[in-house]
Amino acid sequence: MPPKHIVSAAAIVRNEQDEILLIKGPRRGWEMPGGQVEEGESLTQAAIREVKEESGIEIEVTKFCGIYQNAGESICNTLFLGKPTGGVCTPSEESLEVGYFPLEQVRSMVTWGNYLDRIESCLDENQHPFYVAF
Repeated sequence: MPPKHIVSAAAIVRNEQDEILLIKGPRRGWEMPGGQVEEGESLTQAAIREVKEESGIEIEVTKFCGIYQNAGESICNTLFLGKPTGGVCTPSEESLEVGYFPLEQVRSMVTWGNYLDRIESCLDENQHPFYVAF
């Protein structure tokens, strides 16, 4: 049986007010937009597509930050910084709510697993590139 890995891409998107784009998913609550990389798609293309699908916001990827690997589940999550270039915050089938929030508020909103750590790692450019296995 060949190895089966899931590769995902997510973006921490900051607007001009330095607020962070979050979506509220049905399962995990508030989180950064992201999802699985499709066949034939680059990591950055996946991050751009997922942000647009889940939030309605068009972005430019500005930096690769690092990777969080869930070794037990064989999931590699690649993380990027991005900036909005267009679009309007629009909920989707994957997001109940979408909005920009100041970091202090984000810290109390994002409660799933190590998602807040992922956001903080991306915002601390001294840590780039990082590799975190858990």
